[in-house]
Amino acid sequence: MRARLAEWIVLLRPGDWLVLVGALALCVLSALTLWRGGAPDKAVVRAGGKVFAEVGLARAQILEVPGPLGVTRIEIAPGRARVAADPGPRQYCVRQGWLTRSGAVAICAPNQVSLSLAGGAADYDSLNY
Repeated sequence: MRARLAEWIVLLRPGDWLVLVGALALCVLSALTLWRGGAPDKAVVRAGGKVFAEVGLARAQILEVPGPLGVTRIEIAPGRARVAADPGPRQYCVRQGWLTRSGAVAICAPNQVSLSLAGGAADYDSLNY
């Protein structure tokens, strides 16, 4: 197998290498540009199915959201947000960590609290998620 590969590589000329390197650079550039999604503008916090707060992601702040099990603490930092603490038993929403992309969601189901990032172009929507 290696002998055939070596024979094939010897046949490539400098122009062929230039085209291969250019194609690889184009693929990497396209992936970085097209797959990053839009930057979020705000965080939407819901409690009990109703909007509790809509806050911008420009400055750092902490929200205390009441729920049936207790208080969920949401931390906002410039350009990102996370559920810092939740009284729920499994801590799935806390384990998600920082949400940085538009359309990202952390749901604390037992406490009926959710955090979602909005604005910009979402990476996905409910139809293809």
